[in-house]
Amino acid sequence: MAKILVFTSPAKGHLFPVVPVLGELAARGHTVTVMTLPGAEEALRALGIAVRALPPALAEDTLHDWGKTRVGALLAALRSLTDRIPHEIDAIRTAVEDDQPDALLIDTTTAGAQTWAAASGLPWATWSPMLLPIPSRDVPPFGLGLTPMDGPIGRLRDTAVAQMSNLLWDTVLPRLNTARRQHGLAPLRHTVDYLAQSPVILNFTAPPFDDARSDWPTIVHQIGPGLWAPPADPPEWLTRIRRPLAVVTCSTEFQDDGALAQTALDALADSDLYTVVTAGALDPAGFRVPANARVVSYLPHDLLLSRAAVVVSHGGMGITQKALAAGVPVCVVPFGRDQAEVARRVVSADAGTGLPSRGLNTGALRRAVDGARACGPGAGRIAAAFAAAGGPRRGADVLEDHFAITAASAPVPV
Repeated sequence: MAKILVFTSPAKGHLFPVVPVLGELAARGHTVTVMTLPGAEEALRALGIAVRALPPALAEDTLHDWGKTRVGALLAALRSLTDRIPHEIDAIRTAVEDDQPDALLIDTTTAGAQTWAAASGLPWATWSPMLLPIPSRDVPPFGLGLTPMDGPIGRLRDTAVAQMSNLLWDTVLPRLNTARRQHGLAPLRHTVDYLAQSPVILNFTAPPFDDARSDWPTIVHQIGPGLWAPPADPPEWLTRIRRPLAVVTCSTEFQDDGALAQTALDALADSDLYTVVTAGALDPAGFRVPANARVVSYLPHDLLLSRAAVVVSHGGMGITQKALAAGVPVCVVPFGRDQAEVARRVVSADAGTGLPSRGLNTGALRRAVDGARACGPGAGRIAAAFAAAGGPRRGADVLEDHFAITAASAPVPV
């Protein structure tokens, strides 16, 4: 049995998806320690998973990308991710010295931890709870939510967008390559190339929600979404509601998306739905709440989705895939990050609707919600595909096979 050290970014949305795989590994007898935000110890201990807290320099950090233009937000996020590199390297080095693991599993957004892992000589792999922006000739460049376009015009568009995207991403390439050289690793040509440096990548999604690619590296294993949340009992007020639910979510990492929740509360005030808003990083007391609605800071979405007719979301991968895995259609209003890509896939799969945040008003949102409610069959198709993707068992199988093969081929220490 192996001792596995897991390193996450400071976001619950990056911890929760991987937990089912970690629980499966623990159930098979492996010793699993996850280095993550403090506060998850009790829930993970019940699954046989130990927790080691990220140091404050990481745990208290955010992407600092809200309230900016699309380009400004991307540059801010990239700077935040590369600012973390030295802190991640110090943290994972200390954890490995203390715990002496046999293998490492690293969050794909932690470039510093990946750099150290690649140079460590230990077997390692990464996981991504997000859509992976690894380039492919089969899909448009990642970031804008572009619809695939065939022919010379489509190729010209994609080439131009890819060049501009690399210019933006590569603003942090010198910092990334400095860290790589310091650890004896070859420099990368483009920043995005670091995403495909791992020997194995678990990606918590699957076609047909995500696009199929004919030219992606075989290291990518799409196993469907991770659907774990800390266990909880339904609140008493929820058991009294008889209407179908509209579940409205804001980001758990502050993104200033309160306008979406308030607009949804107003737009659905005279509907047949009961609206439940999970405010995430926002103050639940800051909303005007009609009679057919409730606003809470947090509630596990699995308590709501079995009764939901629709989910209205900023387009976070966690809630979007949880909704679709339950066969619930989604109305996505993207505010930033990868949310335009999530919205495009929801629409392409006929599993819901998308509405640009700049067009957000009560009338437009009500029409988008009504349109999404008609997309139940598409959401059902995605649910079936997710269930067939293999899930935690396949993820654990992939990691066991990889770690065993790598360990067997590694030189024996002398």
